[in-house]
Amino acid sequence: MSAIEARGAGFSVGGRDLVAAVDLSVAAGEMVVVAGPNGAGKSTLLRMLAGEMRPTRGSVLYGGEDIARLPPWRLALVRAVLPQSTHVAFPFRVREVVRLGVDGVGRMLPRAMRGDIVSEALDAGDVLHLRDRLYQTLSGGEQQRVQFARVLAQLHAGMRTGICAGLAGGAPVLLLDEPVSSLDLKHQSALLRAARALSRQGVAVLAILHDLNLAAAFGDRLVVLHKGGVAAQGVPAEVLTDSLLERVFEVSFRVGVAPPAPAPYVLPFDPPPASS
Repeated sequence: MSAIEARGAGFSVGGRDLVAAVDLSVAAGEMVVVAGPNGAGKSTLLRMLAGEMRPTRGSVLYGGEDIARLPPWRLALVRAVLPQSTHVAFPFRVREVVRLGVDGVGRMLPRAMRGDIVSEALDAGDVLHLRDRLYQTLSGGEQQRVQFARVLAQLHAGMRTGICAGLAGGAPVLLLDEPVSSLDLKHQSALLRAARALSRQGVAVLAILHDLNLAAAFGDRLVVLHKGGVAAQGVPAEVLTDSLLERVFEVSFRVGVAPPAPAPYVLPFDPPPASS
């Protein structure tokens, strides 16, 4: 059974399909990457999978159970979501932001265990050395790593609380919406390696990525969206073809071949004269 599944899930506004009928599943122990050009419907799909938007057609299932029947508290125990950006209005310190991931779902856990979860998440996000810094003083990349640590804390607290409470509902799910867009190369790799390590521990991971090299390197399967529908899905080596890049991304590249030197580009207008 899939940990999370979309069955003909779609979302329409004003008669326009933002996401058409999408069939997609992620199993426990699997990392699936969703890619596609801007406006393809990636973030809308993730928000439906997260339960933030209800599909206007089809359904989303967690452990075979319709997400519409899951109360918010139970959903929070089995899935964690990292959005593209998160605004923190109050002057919290880093450790307090990460602790928010535990406070919501782990109140019944012993205090020492909650503290251990926060420390482990800070370390996994490579922000342990920033634990006493004010969140607003961090760079954009550092803030994203703190948010990743927060969702890790929520995920682990939910797993332990779910076990303590004897809750069913399938494997835990981690949803990542463009998680590396503000990170340097070192931390891009570190975050995705941490996500893949979680999948190897039985978590179902779905990540939206724009970088097709990273998608091919870290995804067990790749799902490519185009104009709200699934253009291709499968193992990256089979999905990423020359024809797909041209049809979906509108670029004429040969997979695995370095591009030639770019031709000179002529501006379609006269540049302003240089100031003296």
